Amino acid sequence: MANKSELLVAATDAVVAAALAIEPAKSPESLSQDRIRAVALGLFDAIDQHPWVAAQLTASSYQSTTPRIFESIGRQVCALGVPEDSRFTAASVLVEYILGAAGQNAANARVLWPDIDRVEVLDAVSRAWEELDPDDYPFTRAVADQLREHDDREQFLGGIDLVLTGIAALHLPSG
Repeated sequence: MANKSELLVAATDAVVAAALAIEPAKSPESLSQDRIRAVALGLFDAIDQHPWVAAQLTASSYQSTTPRIFESIGRQVCALGVPEDSRFTAASVLVEYILGAAGQNAANARVLWPDIDRVEVLDAVSRAWEELDPDDYPFTRAVADQLREHDDREQFLGGIDLVLTGIAALHLPSG
């Protein structure tokens, strides 16, 4: 490698390649959705383990790694039967959610609070939310307990399912 930048690109490429190689459990009726979930969770876990990957993907979106992620998701969007004029948007939303949510989770867990127990952080934030003005923050106060108890991976996968449900509702023929 000629410099640190090239080393980071190569390391990011290796981490992402491993995440994209994860195969889902075979379910023929929803194989494309299962592949999207497998790629999403593979990237979520990879970024959780290597938080620097999120920043590297953002900084080098024009290099081969980010287009490889887009291609992997885009092929599955095509396989879902999304009409051609909607494929770019559907794939973009999925990739942006995957990288954004995974990057934010890694930043919170590993970068912002590396030496603080996650349970303590969520409890402190939940208590702060419960103390907000009820007239200004009725929703935030109402979900404070859910924040305290949530699982990051499950919430992330729930987001993927919301996006996939939206894609199906807007773009796929009803069965």
